Amino acid sequence: MEAYFDNSATTRVMDEVAEMMVKVMREDYGNPSARHRKGVDAEHYIKEARAQIAHTLRVQEKEIIFTSGGTESNNLALIGAAAANCRAGKHIISTRIEHASVYQPLAWLEGQGFSVTYLSVDKDGHVSLKELAEAIRPDTILVSVMYVNNEIGAVQPIEAISQVIRGKTPSALFHVDAIQAYGKYEIRPKKQGIDLLSVSGHKFHGPKGVGFLFVREGVKIKPILYGGGQQKDMRSGTENVPGIAGIGIAAKEIYQHFSENLSHILELKDYLTERLMELDGVVLNSKKGQESAPQIVSASFQGVRSEVLLHALEDKGIYISSGSACSSNHPAISGTLKAIGVKPELLDSTLRFSFGIWNTKEEIDYAAETLKELLPVLRRYRRG
Repeated sequence: MEAYFDNSATTRVMDEVAEMMVKVMREDYGNPSARHRKGVDAEHYIKEARAQIAHTLRVQEKEIIFTSGGTESNNLALIGAAAANCRAGKHIISTRIEHASVYQPLAWLEGQGFSVTYLSVDKDGHVSLKELAEAIRPDTILVSVMYVNNEIGAVQPIEAISQVIRGKTPSALFHVDAIQAYGKYEIRPKKQGIDLLSVSGHKFHGPKGVGFLFVREGVKIKPILYGGGQQKDMRSGTENVPGIAGIGIAAKEIYQHFSENLSHILELKDYLTERLMELDGVVLNSKKGQESAPQIVSASFQGVRSEVLLHALEDKGIYISSGSACSSNHPAISGTLKAIGVKPELLDSTLRFSFGIWNTKEEIDYAAETLKELLPVLRRYRRG
């Protein structure tokens, strides 16, 4: 049996998505900037995808900018907003548990003269609204908080955060990294007070290499790519039409079946949690049930290095993650696990299980029984 539990790293594309992308690549392959029929046909796919995505968020189509994925969306939001609003101030607020595609652009901005305040989190990974209110200054121009943490599944109170920002400094922009949230939550940027929202296609059974950034009408950001002036000069470069058509289909499908998908992955999360707690020496870092994201379970396995356990499971056809796959080529102890107070001896013994719409309880049983066999052996080996 094969069991893939690394859906927060990437997902298998839906059949409908793959079929659409093949059609675009082989039949409707025109450049959307071309004025002939092939170009018009290609442009139609972009318009259709923009409409499909805008509908899921209940926003305007013109507020969607297509990008190469979550990393570019986060960079465009942060660097673009900072550059466009620096005359109003140079102070930015974020958290200590952001993805690298947020904290690295912020580090770059610090090198350009911006000041960044990083909020701490509690043991469940939640920011303090009081600490946020105290951190906001007259020169605060941007607050960036991820919707769902990619390692432990902590869900931030987005609407409450927005209310604090508006109450203290209405002109500051609120950016939300929703890369792990889109498709798992009904997101309403206008209602929740979100100005900028980043999403990546391959996290919800869409294609890799494509994402989008929601930019609320009236919000000023500067582009970070210059050239052909595509997408109203906000993101130059010939559009990835097959990818854009694919992400549109994935967005439509994931929200058409939202309730049943959510019920399914929540059931899997609860079942895996039960099976893991039957094992000796397992500590859960994710909250149970709907107290954290439905698709993520983080667990620490006492006395076993995560990398060793990961590869032992891989040999049995079980695929999980020891952290964020986006930075797996640069292994380091997780800043998120440190921030929530995980014991030092467990920092290098933690795995993340993450579900997609096709996972089953049978796969969880297989993983649980395999862990039951492997853990005693690997613990003896480590002690030796």
